Amino acid sequence: MPEDNSSSEYDESFSVSEEYRGTLPDIQNTSEHAIQGADVPVGQVGSSNFRLPIQVRGDKGDPRTVDAAVTGTVSLKAGDKGINMSRIMRTFYEFKDSVFSLATLDAVLVRLQEALGEDNAFLHISFSYPLLKPSLRSGLVGYQYYDTAFLASIDGSGTLCKYLELDFVYSSACPCSNSLVEHAREHRQVFGVPHSQRSTARVTVKVDPEANLTIEELRDHCLNALKTETQVIVRREDEQAFAELNGAFQVFVEDAIRLLYRELDQDSRIIDFKVICSHLESLHSHDAVAVACKGVPDGFREGFPDFRSLVR
Repeated sequence: MPEDNSSSEYDESFSVSEEYRGTLPDIQNTSEHAIQGADVPVGQVGSSNFRLPIQVRGDKGDPRTVDAAVTGTVSLKAGDKGINMSRIMRTFYEFKDSVFSLATLDAVLVRLQEALGEDNAFLHISFSYPLLKPSLRSGLVGYQYYDTAFLASIDGSGTLCKYLELDFVYSSACPCSNSLVEHAREHRQVFGVPHSQRSTARVTVKVDPEANLTIEELRDHCLNALKTETQVIVRREDEQAFAELNGAFQVFVEDAIRLLYRELDQDSRIIDFKVICSHLESLHSHDAVAVACKGVPDGFREGFPDFRSLVR
């Protein structure tokens, strides 16, 4: 047996040459390491939730730096052992100094296809997007943060699909509770407080490939449909205004979902959409939820397994 002269100490002086790199084993792409299990295609394989700061294009073209979590995947053909996972991150890092929007994802997806040599590529870029929001009456201004995602895919024929997703947090005042409180006041002169709750709408839209839809515009669609967005900085006059606003726009979860449907359906740039609403009930120990889709052939479907992800 040959004598083992290896060292257990880390060699800080060692520098990798191209010649040395060429000797390193790559078992993912060698015939002696056969496919385990069924030799079938794999829909998606890649790297999930790697983080880096990126710039996102604002409504006026101004770049904003956000902390992004990126998932990049490709399909895997039958007969292929696997992919080089590091190429997912290395490929995305080629674009790290770009200013991102839905319109700029095409080049990233094409590069992923080329680098991995597979037919389909997918991207999911999630981040929290800050927008200044004025108070209702006092004139104070603070940052509202919107959980946002760019989603995009490309297939072997070059067909691109791009989606914008945004979570909109609002207050939902219950019409039933308000009517019961008014009944008690009118018939028994008893004071009561109608219940309302913090609520979330997750809106995912498929954008026409020839059009552009900004994060601000999607936020504005949500605000136009659901007037009672939660506030950032308030004084007493703002709190009073918010109570009045809730009184003026009382909604069940069924109302909220239909108001969003009507608003999104009027924008011709949005060719498909899916809306999920969750009202985090203050009356019950459970939540009121609803889902609606535009209803285009081969488009979004109503299924949504995890309403708890909308809890704020």
